[in-house]
Amino acid sequence: MTASSAAPKGTLFVVATPIGNLEDITLRALRVLKEADLIACEDTRQTQKLLSHYGIEKSTVSYHEHNEAERAAELVAKLEQGTKVALVSDAGMPGISDPGYRVVALAVERGIAVVPIPGAVAFATALAASGLATDAFRFNGFLPAKSGQRKEALEGILSSLLTEIFYEAPHRLIDSLRDIVAVLGAERPVVAARELTKIHEEFVRGSAGEVLRVFEERVGEVKGEIVLLIGKGSAPVAAKVNARERLDAIMREQNLDEKAALKVLAREMGVSKSEVYREVQRGRR
Repeated sequence: MTASSAAPKGTLFVVATPIGNLEDITLRALRVLKEADLIACEDTRQTQKLLSHYGIEKSTVSYHEHNEAERAAELVAKLEQGTKVALVSDAGMPGISDPGYRVVALAVERGIAVVPIPGAVAFATALAASGLATDAFRFNGFLPAKSGQRKEALEGILSSLLTEIFYEAPHRLIDSLRDIVAVLGAERPVVAARELTKIHEEFVRGSAGEVLRVFEERVGEVKGEIVLLIGKGSAPVAAKVNARERLDAIMREQNLDEKAALKVLAREMGVSKSEVYREVQRGRR
């Protein structure tokens, strides 16, 4: 078969699925799932509940963290033969703290079209209703499971001027909140969003100490996936005042241009590069 007569490559559709309420799927996502030749699922049993709810009968194959490397190669081989594959996770957008990255990266490398089908994402849903600042935020995935590593990660956001967002498992929630109090202080604003879009959806808002006390009174009762949001900290006053001078010093000492020096200063201050830039501009007025 010549190159000109070869079958066209398929398409990999990265499909967001509901994070709880099955009504939160888009019409486009339903159409793509109906038209796909194959649906790759994090858990075929979980996805089957969604497919059955909407009367979709399609072949499914597992694609999860334990078989991701091997299955990615298999799926891309099918895509190269013209198969239309829809990739889904149990909830939300594949690749966002869920399997998906490997097959997407390999498809891109092989020149296969990758089409995102947007929908619900837990961290964005939680942020929108949290009451915390939404002008600058960062999603960090799951907090480390071990306390030492978790405290180290929290120390990195001590002076962050972003709303910091993490996922957390219910059995680690209290330990994580205790570490937040220890590292960031009892008064740091915190929101714990639980069971989003489901019947028992809950937002617990307050200071880190207050939120910790709420969940300490409910030990063993908390279930479901949790989004943990931490409000902005305060950059050290000296760092704010001397941002322009420190930038000039970095440029001079490390022989860097302003763009590169801004990145270095942002890391020092524990804030975003855009916030550093605004602080420097204020210092020049």
